[in-house]
Amino acid sequence: MPDDLDDIRAELDAAEHVAAAEALPHLRAAAERLSGLIDESMAQAVLSEGASIRSAGASAGLSENAVGPRLARTRSLGAYANADGRVTATGVQRAQYDHENGEARVADDRKPLRFKPRRNT
Repeated sequence: MPDDLDDIRAELDAAEHVAAAEALPHLRAAAERLSGLIDESMAQAVLSEGASIRSAGASAGLSENAVGPRLARTRSLGAYANADGRVTATGVQRAQYDHENGEARVADDRKPLRFKPRRNT
């Protein structure tokens, strides 16, 4: 986590004294890293600290419905996502059980889908 925060700070520093157009890629990179850090922190709160999906989402300023898909993108809970791409209370219970027994599954690194324009115009 400290490395993530350092990377975010570096992107924000790079965006600080440049023109708006030049700052946008740095701000986007910082936003993506911060979003990933929020997701991983919610996953750890749910997995290791006993927080509910609802309370973790509320602490992050998200609705309960927004948390499941975000948890599914995390390394620690992604392997417990259902077919709809969401981590539910059942998946969290299984992850906690596996974690306690030292058999936790680890999700592969997947990048979130991003919009790609068809053409440059």
